[in-house]
Amino acid sequence: MNLIIDVGNTRVKAALYEKDSLKELVVFQKNEIVSELKKILKKSKISSSIVSSVATLSDENLKELHKFLNLMELNYETKVPFINRYKSPTTLGVDRIALAAYAALQYPKRNVLVIDAGTCITFDFINKGIYVGGAISPGLKMRYRSLNNYTSKLPLLETKEPDDFVGDNTNNCIHSGVVNGVVNEIDGVINQYKTKYQDLTVVLTGGDTNFLAKQLKNHIFANPNLVLEGLHKILIYNRADD
Repeated sequence: MNLIIDVGNTRVKAALYEKDSLKELVVFQKNEIVSELKKILKKSKISSSIVSSVATLSDENLKELHKFLNLMELNYETKVPFINRYKSPTTLGVDRIALAAYAALQYPKRNVLVIDAGTCITFDFINKGIYVGGAISPGLKMRYRSLNNYTSKLPLLETKEPDDFVGDNTNNCIHSGVVNGVVNEIDGVINQYKTKYQDLTVVLTGGDTNFLAKQLKNHIFANPNLVLEGLHKILIYNRADD
């Protein structure tokens, strides 16, 4: 059984994999990471584990985790199953590394655009096993918050699919602007890539996957847990040499 740990800004996803199958997924707050992982170890026998942290884990937490886990920490120096042509590899986020690893192994001879719709929307392009780069854009919730933060009167709203693209009041105008803006942006970026790369596979992941997938015009594969899948593939790829 392998333990995959994805640390976000506030929440942690911990997944148990047996061979290639996801057996269990637990989500908890970052400050609970040590206690929650100890709970998992009490009921499951873990052979290997990997941690990916977008938000920096404290040295104290990392030392504690190493005490009871055979833990691999993902960073830009980790051996990965793709060629990295990013010009600033030290700044490439570990979540994007995991997504590129998934794409390179899942679709080894294809052009793959992976779209991660979370706090930010990231676009990552893998050209037949070579990571080229992509783009970073504000996510849905960030756009809602920015309208509230940078104006004096616009309210902070929860994400909602607009009833019509023509808003008939302030709230509906915000929903139309934010949601249609994101949907059209994603469709537009996909079309840009399709113009240059005819043989293109598009994969959507992240917290807003289910909300956005049904609204996009382009054909996509949707899986909200691709970072975990990619981390598991990186772990297996490295453990093969042990």
